[in-house]
Amino acid sequence: MGQEEWSEIMTSLALHQDNDGEARRLLGNRLREARKYLGLKQEEVATYLKIPRTALTDIENGQRRVEAIELARLARLYRQPVGYFTGEDTAANLPIDVAHLARKAAALSEQDRTELGRFAEYLRARSHAARG
Repeated sequence: MGQEEWSEIMTSLALHQDNDGEARRLLGNRLREARKYLGLKQEEVATYLKIPRTALTDIENGQRRVEAIELARLARLYRQPVGYFTGEDTAANLPIDVAHLARKAAALSEQDRTELGRFAEYLRARSHAARG
């Protein structure tokens, strides 16, 4: 392998590491949102994971990597699939409360989902009328 090829590989790896930092920040943001949505305190979650609260703060700030076992336990605690936190789940781009509703709605019958859709339209119209 020549020097030029080696240099390209190292540059590619450095760029990938930059992307890793951004991925950790996004993961941390999703984990923080989920914790807050459920009304849990950092201390409670840290105790559940058996890690210091400061370690959880670092995870949520994207400054610490999350172990696979920790992520699996957090997903179970936060009642979301691991893919939601890693961005692999299509619902990951939705706010956590909407993603939660979407997962619950997916388990309903087609008739119930139709009824839920009508109710959502009613709520939207009511909200729009209240503003108008």
